[in-house]
Amino acid sequence: MRADNRLKVKKLVSLLLIGVAAWGKWFGLVSSIRVVAGVIGVGIFLFLVAFMGLCGALKHHQVLLFFYMMILFMVFIVQFSVSCACLALNEDQQNHLLEIGWNKSEDTQRDVEKTLNCCGFSRIDNSSSCPASCFKNPSQSCNTCSEIIQQYTGEVLQFVGGLGLFFSFTEFLGVWLAHRYRNLKDPRSNPGAFL
Repeated sequence: MRADNRLKVKKLVSLLLIGVAAWGKWFGLVSSIRVVAGVIGVGIFLFLVAFMGLCGALKHHQVLLFFYMMILFMVFIVQFSVSCACLALNEDQQNHLLEIGWNKSEDTQRDVEKTLNCCGFSRIDNSSSCPASCFKNPSQSCNTCSEIIQQYTGEVLQFVGGLGLFFSFTEFLGVWLAHRYRNLKDPRSNPGAFL
C-alpha cells in the first residue's frame, strides 16, 4: 500500500472518531462531555498527524517526515502498552478499575443505570434515586450494575486489546517506512541537487 493511501486511511479513521463522538452526544447516548471531548480530541490529533505525514510524503519534506515518524512512534508505544494492559488484566483488576470509574462520575452512573436497567454498582441503595425503570416499578427486582457490566468486560477487553495490538504493529510499519524512505530524492527535483 502506498504511503499516500495509508495516510488517507488514517485521516478517515480520525474523521470517523470525531463523527462517532459527535453522534453519541447528539443522540444522548453519552452525556459526559469529558468522554466526547476526549474522543474528539484523539480524532483531531490523529487527523493532524496524518495530514502532516501526507504533506511530508507529497512534498518529500524530510523534516515533516521526521516529526511524523517520531510522533507515530510515540503513538505506537502508547497503543502497544495499553493493548498489552487490556490483554493482561485479570477479573479482580477489571472489577477494581470498573469501581474506580463508577465512582468518578455521577453522569456516567446515571447513563449506565438507565441504559442497562440496573441500580448501584455492587449494592442497591433503596434510599437513593435511580433512573432505571426496574427501580421505579416495585414488582420488578433490579440487578446491580456490576453484575451486568462484568458479563461483557472480559470479552470487550480481549477484543479491544487484540485490535489495538494489530494496529500498533501497522503503526510500527509506518514508522519503519517513513524512516526508510524519508531520505530519498524527490524525483521532480533537479537531479544534480543534493537531496
